[in-house]
Amino acid sequence: MRLHDGAAGATPESGATRGFGVTPEGERVERHVLDNGRLRACVLTYGAILQRLEVADGANVVLGLATLDDYLHRSRYFGAVVGRYANRIAGGGFTLDGREYRLAVNDGGHSLHGGVRGFDKRVWSVESAGPAEVELSLVSPDGEEGYPGELRARVRYVLDGDALRLEYRATTDAPTVVNLTNHSYFDLSGSGDVRGHVVAMEADRYLPVDAGKIPTGEPAPVAGTPFDFTVPTRVGARLGGRYDHCFVLRGRVAVADPAGGRTMEVTTTEPGVQFYTGHMLDGVATPYGPFAGLCLETQRFPDAPNRPAFPSAVLRPGQEHVSVTTYRFGHA
Repeated sequence: MRLHDGAAGATPESGATRGFGVTPEGERVERHVLDNGRLRACVLTYGAILQRLEVADGANVVLGLATLDDYLHRSRYFGAVVGRYANRIAGGGFTLDGREYRLAVNDGGHSLHGGVRGFDKRVWSVESAGPAEVELSLVSPDGEEGYPGELRARVRYVLDGDALRLEYRATTDAPTVVNLTNHSYFDLSGSGDVRGHVVAMEADRYLPVDAGKIPTGEPAPVAGTPFDFTVPTRVGARLGGRYDHCFVLRGRVAVADPAGGRTMEVTTTEPGVQFYTGHMLDGVATPYGPFAGLCLETQRFPDAPNRPAFPSAVLRPGQEHVSVTTYRFGHA
């Protein structure tokens, strides 16, 4: 059984590197196939996208698109590495070292996932590639989308047993803010509806948000609220399954498909995870309908550049931003 084949293409040949089209700007896009005998992944240089991820039983557990044109016009960040700042920055601006910076806004009056042309819409360079890993790099010039400093970012995809590990690194030549994550939508069942998935999250607090999904203040306790996943809970059991909130992590996140038995465990060095259940997918602008996949975007907190009490997202010259997230798959 292979899931989502229609959207992400046929099962690829192991170890292959293929052309995946050319952008309107004339940049060539490649697809790299990684395989360690347990997992198989397809990674695109466009957006550093995880297009496909097959687990040990051959099932593809991420939502992907078939062509570059689809990613150019029908994507909702499917599988992409997003930055320079993942999630939202309120009002499209922040102040750093006494200087105000205005960002490109693309989500009402806010900046989302790096702005109009974030890292998900850039072609990354291949630094190294092997049978079970690939490292991609990107240079974001000073002033791009309004952000200060030239940022040099890298992401490394590694297959290790039944785990996919993502390693992010970044350096800058001037003070800036950075928040990198992967925006894969996971569906462990292949049913096209993740409301039956069960989620357990080692998170005692979450960030309440306003109508624009901007945090309203300090983290709040999950106890006694629909945001309490400290006990395994079905996605659709509360709020109609509609989540798009950042949780303050103290440990792992576990996801299970009770019907098929597939499981996923997520661990990270980051302080938070944005849990999004894909309820805004419409099946028209994209090939997937509401609740077709859930996202677990490990990251710094939304709007942290404007919130001194949040964990800092500031990166300065001489420092290195380092972040690691691991997705481990199994079967109950």
